[in-house]
Amino acid sequence: MSIQLLHKKLIKKKLTISVAESCTGGLLAHNFTQLANSSKYFQMGLTTYSNQAKIKILKVNKNIIKKYGAVSHECCKAMVQNLSKISKSKINISITGIAGPGGGSKVKPIGLVFIGIKKGKTILISQNRFKSGKRNIIQKLTVKKVIKLIVDLI
Repeated sequence: MSIQLLHKKLIKKKLTISVAESCTGGLLAHNFTQLANSSKYFQMGLTTYSNQAKIKILKVNKNIIKKYGAVSHECCKAMVQNLSKISKSKINISITGIAGPGGGSKVKPIGLVFIGIKKGKTILISQNRFKSGKRNIIQKLTVKKVIKLIVDLI
């Protein structure tokens, strides 16, 4: 599924979308906004890369990050829930993960990425393990997965 097809679907269904990205560093927002008329659905893109940004901007409870880490189901869920309060978009997406090449561990390896999608009352948290040693590939695979998840949801 391509961003072009999703773009057409979002416009046709009059859906609005916002994103809060960490390990993808704005790549998802870039993919949405590279197409003409994306302003009909794209509302905001926040790159909350640091823990401090997640806490200050997205109001993620610092105890969640302390207990589970920024790369966790719990943090991803808090990110997407709080983004939806800020943006008021019909679809909200959060991404947090380890793109590498450093920063991984046995418990949380490079390529571990959580994607949160909230549409209405439905919240979907997808745990992914992208097997690539290359940062840019992990980021691109994450964006591709988000596009597929949204298309399946709408």
